[in-house]
Amino acid sequence: MEGTIKSPANYVPLTPISFLDRSAVVYADRVSVVYGSVKYTWRQTRDRCVRIASALSQLGISTGDVVSVLAPNIPAMVELHFGVPMAGALLCTLNIRHDSALVAVLLRHSGTKVIFADHQFLQIAQGACEILSKNGDKVPILVLVPEPLTQSVSGKKRSEEDIMEYEDVVAMGKSDFEVIRPTDECDPISVNYTSGTTSSPKGVVYSHRGAYLNSLAAVLLNEMHSSPTYLWTNPMFHCNGWCLLWGVTAIGGTNICLRNVTAKNIFDNVSQHKVTHMGGAPTILNMIINAPESEQKPLPGKVSFITGAAPPPAHVIYKMEELGFSIFHSYGLTETYGPGTICTWKPEWDSLPREEQAKMKARQGVNHIGIEEIQVKDPVTMRTLPADGVTMGEVVFRGNTVMNGYLKNPEATKEAFKGGWYWSGDLGVKHPDGYIELKDRSKDIIISGGENISSIEVESTLFTHPCVLEAAVVARPDEYWGETACAFVKLKDGSKASAEELISYCRDRLPHYMAPRSIVFEDLPKTSTGKVQKFVLRTKAKALGSLSKKGRSKL
Repeated sequence: MEGTIKSPANYVPLTPISFLDRSAVVYADRVSVVYGSVKYTWRQTRDRCVRIASALSQLGISTGDVVSVLAPNIPAMVELHFGVPMAGALLCTLNIRHDSALVAVLLRHSGTKVIFADHQFLQIAQGACEILSKNGDKVPILVLVPEPLTQSVSGKKRSEEDIMEYEDVVAMGKSDFEVIRPTDECDPISVNYTSGTTSSPKGVVYSHRGAYLNSLAAVLLNEMHSSPTYLWTNPMFHCNGWCLLWGVTAIGGTNICLRNVTAKNIFDNVSQHKVTHMGGAPTILNMIINAPESEQKPLPGKVSFITGAAPPPAHVIYKMEELGFSIFHSYGLTETYGPGTICTWKPEWDSLPREEQAKMKARQGVNHIGIEEIQVKDPVTMRTLPADGVTMGEVVFRGNTVMNGYLKNPEATKEAFKGGWYWSGDLGVKHPDGYIELKDRSKDIIISGGENISSIEVESTLFTHPCVLEAAVVARPDEYWGETACAFVKLKDGSKASAEELISYCRDRLPHYMAPRSIVFEDLPKTSTGKVQKFVLRTKAKALGSLSKKGRSKL
């Protein structure tokens, strides 16, 4: 249109760095980070982040380089989410449950030049560096992050005396460093490796633009107002804390850092700091509702809790609400910057019976503002399937908060983006009201006698049994049916239930072919983000072999 132009006056590349610049002025003296007795204001946080960027530049880090961090939910994680991109680099947050061998693979694949390692995981990082050295690979600079609550650095072992420490990095930086901003908002800001990484890792690349937009979307879907208090019970390393490390900054919130996530620590921190928001996998919900009465404390007010992964069972939602929490159910993947949908509550659902309300709340919902569209498609024909709540297909996304692609893996990127959509690998249905409901991961669906069994539906039924604390269902080989459902169950402390009782319980509530035919009682293996490692359980179920034909029901 005549008279319009694109210029620095009306176009600035989007980046979360701008959130920190603004909050350092608007919320200068508001507390930004709390970790025990350690506290910083937003003015102090920005100064520390600029100094970190300056120090990284002095250490040889330049635009496009990768800086990794291996740490739990501590203040350094908040600062590195700004300090690293302020130096023009990409931040790679590593899973704290990885061993040295896997960390070495990821450091090599990402080309990491500096790694920050929390004292608790220093040996893991050192082991990874030794592996790289032995293989003739370039070893990154290692920076130790001591426990700030002790601040004692004099107790280092002789072998650690030459390791640079975190506060040394902050001190060597300059406050007047000229922050490096992206010239293109689609430039990368971080790389996140997907869970279950092997020797062929998938590094999901996020852009400044996507991070900016998803941060604002995360704030909205959490119904956050100005200056919330966020308790970090979801891992900061996972999807950059669902982009809330940047989002909380945008509205001048306070980050309550929590190294060890236990029920007691949760209730203590919520009570002490008047927490308004928190989040995590359903395992955190289970931890809260099953906390001993001696550890529970009344909430200072309504606490919003956003959860993802598997839908929380109805009774878990009931108990959380009775304690004073508001539950928001979201869904997404590493490739969608974490949450990509939200189960937006409709006022007309208020009149539904409580059990129906819980079912509505457990659906994955609709796209948030950063995602343009979600559909359920046939993975072979790529045809969009009817929104009838029955026809199952693969959930696909497209929008501004879908990853740039997989680092150094163009073939995987091309496959993930076929037909102009991101293919999630999750199976679900779309209801007539447009809400998505997951039925299973494509690799988790159980095909028994030609019938599809949704492991999620069987798990949800098991969760309603009063003795069941946790349950996960996978396929077990079966000579007759091909596969049958095998449930791995952890009972509540002091509870007793037999396999026969649980199988009968499911048969009373599900079509008989869907009920598990075998039950294994044990603790469930989980990732550090609280997701059950079903690939481990599938291996165990396979090792059990086929059920005996003797006495088998044909139902």
